[in-house]
Amino acid sequence: MKLVRFGQPGQEKPGIIDSQGAVRDLSAIVDDIAGDVLSDEGLQALRDLDLSTLPEVAADTRLGPCVGRIGKFICIGLNYSDHAAETGAEVPPEPVIFNKWTSAVCGPNDNVEIPRGSQKTDWEVELGVIVGKGGRYIDEADAMSHVAGFCVVNDVSERAYQLERSGTWDKGKGCDTFGPLGPWLVSR
Repeated sequence: MKLVRFGQPGQEKPGIIDSQGAVRDLSAIVDDIAGDVLSDEGLQALRDLDLSTLPEVAADTRLGPCVGRIGKFICIGLNYSDHAAETGAEVPPEPVIFNKWTSAVCGPNDNVEIPRGSQKTDWEVELGVIVGKGGRYIDEADAMSHVAGFCVVNDVSERAYQLERSGTWDKGKGCDTFGPLGPWLVSR
């Protein structure tokens, strides 16, 4: 199942991709692709819908970030040994954890705003894991039961801010529009 959000920035409506690849409007069913909609029960309710009864959205409509009301945008750096090697970094003994601020979130085709003074803007394609059920101290065997789905994340970075200045990676990773999401969330 592929879930989307469509419409103008800040006014996105929930949608779902039908078997023909068209976006169908879910706004009469759910208020957003967020919260309880991402629970197992919420996702099952969407699976049970007859999508042909939902209004079709014009093909040229903007797609927004595929999930709404994001509370945390947590990222793991240098999580692939090959990537660490290609950048000349050592594989860390523990994961490098950094955040992108929620103002980094934008649609998959939205313009990325390059920050003032940027000289080394870069990007990487990443797999986003959308958590649908919260928790703490989750056993590895139970981890996937907390995942609602997956999406593409464009991890935009300003490498000089991230790596050549003191402090944390966040200042080079969390700039406004540095986290395009989507085009869709694929349920697990």
